[in-house]
Amino acid sequence: MDISKYAIFAKDVLGVTFNDLQLLITAFTHRSYLNEHKKTVFEHNERLEFLGDAVLELVSTEYLYNNFSEQEGVLTNWRSSLVRTESISSAASRFEFEPLLRLSRGEKRGTERAREQILANCYESVIGALYLDQGYEATKKFIAKSVLATFEEILKSGSWVDPKSRYQEHVQSTESHTPSYKVLNEEGPDHEKTFTVGVYVDGNLRGTGTGPSKQIAQIKAADIALVSAINDKTS
Repeated sequence: MDISKYAIFAKDVLGVTFNDLQLLITAFTHRSYLNEHKKTVFEHNERLEFLGDAVLELVSTEYLYNNFSEQEGVLTNWRSSLVRTESISSAASRFEFEPLLRLSRGEKRGTERAREQILANCYESVIGALYLDQGYEATKKFIAKSVLATFEEILKSGSWVDPKSRYQEHVQSTESHTPSYKVLNEEGPDHEKTFTVGVYVDGNLRGTGTGPSKQIAQIKAADIALVSAINDKTS
């Protein structure tokens, strides 16, 4: 194994020289990798992920508390938008985590959604490793440039309000109805199901969405319906 690439990553991306490079390699090691490499001396990254999740939430909370005066509910929603899977997996992609991931052959061929989740988990694991090896300030600095730096765009786009809430608000204000959701189809084995959900307003289908869970499918259906409603209004 070429460990030099992890040292280069630490210096060029994280901006530090790791004292214990094994910590960083562990952060990139998925559980599936160990199933195919029984003799490896490394553990998988789930414990680091657990730690990194807490550190990421603390740094994000501190940032929002120190810079904004909004009430708790708004700050909570803003924090959720910063630390959600989509946000941190996007950060991992931008900073080129993926080439360093240690995965099984099966996981390398996984779905786009599975890849997104693995990258998000890896990001949290790297945060955990960075915190243990370099301390809070160095970790805070990397989180600031990789995640907190996107907050202005999140506010501008309104993406901190989830599509279901945005669509419900739109429908209630324009039609005095509340959207409802119905599972239209589900397929695949229990461990890898795909759901198709429709969103209805007053009995009329307004959009459909597909995803690996009912919740994700609902969000996609609401997003499609919202875009359609906005386009109809402006056309």
